[in-house]
Amino acid sequence: MTTGGDPPAFSRRAVLRTSGGALGLLSAGTVQATGEGGESNDACSETTVKPSTVPYDDSLSSVCRDDHPETTALQSDVQAALRDRYPTVGSLVDDGFVPYFDLFGAGDSGWSHWLNPDHLRDESVVDATRPESVLVDHKWWRPIGVMFAATRDAERVDPPPSVYEDEDDGGACTPWHAHVGLPGRYSWWKFRALYVRELGEDRLGLPCRTPWVMHVWRYDHPESVYAHHAPPRGNRGGPPAEDAGFETDAVPGEDPLGPEVLPDAFLHRLKHLG
Repeated sequence: MTTGGDPPAFSRRAVLRTSGGALGLLSAGTVQATGEGGESNDACSETTVKPSTVPYDDSLSSVCRDDHPETTALQSDVQAALRDRYPTVGSLVDDGFVPYFDLFGAGDSGWSHWLNPDHLRDESVVDATRPESVLVDHKWWRPIGVMFAATRDAERVDPPPSVYEDEDDGGACTPWHAHVGLPGRYSWWKFRALYVRELGEDRLGLPCRTPWVMHVWRYDHPESVYAHHAPPRGNRGGPPAEDAGFETDAVPGEDPLGPEVLPDAFLHRLKHLG
């Protein structure tokens, strides 16, 4: 574990704030759901209280193929970026990535998103060398995929770009999805407010959707390279675990990745722990 004890920001209260704050804010009347253009809550016809997603279209099942040349090229680019540029959790810390709220409480069976605010602000959308998010397995401390977010200057891009268009396959492969459930919408709103754009420059309302996002997995996935959920445990590279990439008393592969094993100085910089 990190030396010097847990930093003051790392506490049960802080964890509860990050995971349960949505309901508190909504019940207090300080946050309301609005559409992308500030329309009323009636426009949010797809929103749910529980976690939920909507696909951009049905191309994930009807068009996209794992063996299509454009898919294999994109997956190869992702594999190379995770091998050479983002091989460890420490490399993510060094490159400005911030763990998302799903880092908490997942144990060694889980995985989490690490987002890069600079990459959310830039002009690129599908660039394996600058992914908006890297997906990390908690048992092996290993980056196992990326999540591209269709944003420019942290604003959603709609429609998102196609991975490829192939009339022989029936059209365009656009395997994007958006979160419309309250937990996902609130988490994106809070992260964006804390790390990307001050609330004073933005509406106070929750968006009806998160930006369109697309996973590309490093390892074989029984469903799809673009599947919404992580591959099963046996498809995440296996032992040995990766090096931490930073100084810690925790042992990757034995101790699950979580806030308590991260460097104290890094934890103190995390605004959603404060």
